[in-house]
Amino acid sequence: MKQERNKRKIINDPVYGFISVPHALVFDVIEHPYFQRLRRIKQLGMTHLVYPGALHTRFHHALGAMHLMQQALEVLRSKRHTITAAEERGVLLAILLHDIGHGPYSHSLERALVPDMSHEALSLLFMQHLRSLVGPDMDTAIAIYTDTYPKHFLHRLVSGQLDMDRLDYLTRDSFFTGVSEGVINTDRIIKMLDVHNDQPAIEAKGIYSIDKFIVARRLMYWQVYLHKTVIAAEQMLISIVRRARWLAQQGEQIFSTTSLRTFLYDIPQKRSFDLDPELLHTFGQLDDFDIFSSIKEWCHCKDPVLNMLSNQLVQRQLFRTNLTRLPTDPQQLDDLRQTIHQKTNFSHDEISYLLIAGKAINTAYDPAHENINIIFRDGTAKDYAQISDQLNAEVLSADVTKYFVCYPKQYEQWF
Repeated sequence: MKQERNKRKIINDPVYGFISVPHALVFDVIEHPYFQRLRRIKQLGMTHLVYPGALHTRFHHALGAMHLMQQALEVLRSKRHTITAAEERGVLLAILLHDIGHGPYSHSLERALVPDMSHEALSLLFMQHLRSLVGPDMDTAIAIYTDTYPKHFLHRLVSGQLDMDRLDYLTRDSFFTGVSEGVINTDRIIKMLDVHNDQPAIEAKGIYSIDKFIVARRLMYWQVYLHKTVIAAEQMLISIVRRARWLAQQGEQIFSTTSLRTFLYDIPQKRSFDLDPELLHTFGQLDDFDIFSSIKEWCHCKDPVLNMLSNQLVQRQLFRTNLTRLPTDPQQLDDLRQTIHQKTNFSHDEISYLLIAGKAINTAYDPAHENINIIFRDGTAKDYAQISDQLNAEVLSADVTKYFVCYPKQYEQWF
């Protein structure tokens, strides 16, 4: 009993205040090295190069999302929805571990190290591996995480249009970046939470909080997540890893930490994790420090492309990014490519690491995928987009696509 009490910790979170660890098994998972690794993975990747305060980690976010889930379960039980003790443990584990599969710099390097696996797929592998530590409660967590559990609303609280993941990251990212446009009223949203037809719903009197939530998502994406300078830093990081991997595949001996070396020289695929159980453990040791320590060494690399990119990122000499509503004229890209070739004598393939064109998509609300239902006193429910009288919900639910071109600043006069 004494050991059980010692595991019921209280953590002081800068966003919510005191967060409690409700179960011994949750404490054991938090203490595991795979989960502790999240302390060394930034929540917002390279965003700290634009917003210096954005140094919070996936560890912070996972604990915050778990805290909000505890509050949500308490509210739903008060409204006479049955959630057993086993289901509580399962859904808390699911939300706690929903991001454990993130690699270094979170979304910045999504699929860069394991090309055919998302962080969600890797999270599932970690959850399956941790079953030996947790026991049957992990089976419940996995069923909730994969939406195979009979009570589907539990999955939607973990991964949905209005899940505890989104509520926490909007609140937390707004707090650490200082971008007040992302502030939402998580307390009121959770207090208004209900269940209708096995899906989460919001009481009608909470619709204005949902209005604010949808707008906050739209603004945070353009102001933070898809900020043009953040895009530049992320594209530089991706190019650096791509170039280092290309050199490794050519047989060049380049510096890398032990864990990173596996993902540069071997390029594991999804099936590799089935064939080699140790591979997950190797991935479970990767974090931001592996990448940045290697980049600092690559500043002295003989390869001119890797050398240039690494030095510019370390010194924060970030690419220029042009963000437009329409795709860039291919002729403009060809002209800039030719200019870079003339100035550097880099080949066409080498220039592909310096001149990057792509697109950024911002979706604040996606009713085609899943609705946010507003429930009325008579028990009926309607989709939020049909009844919001404050905002043009159809506009907010539409995808907004912007096209970007990133390139070294020294060539902007020719673009």
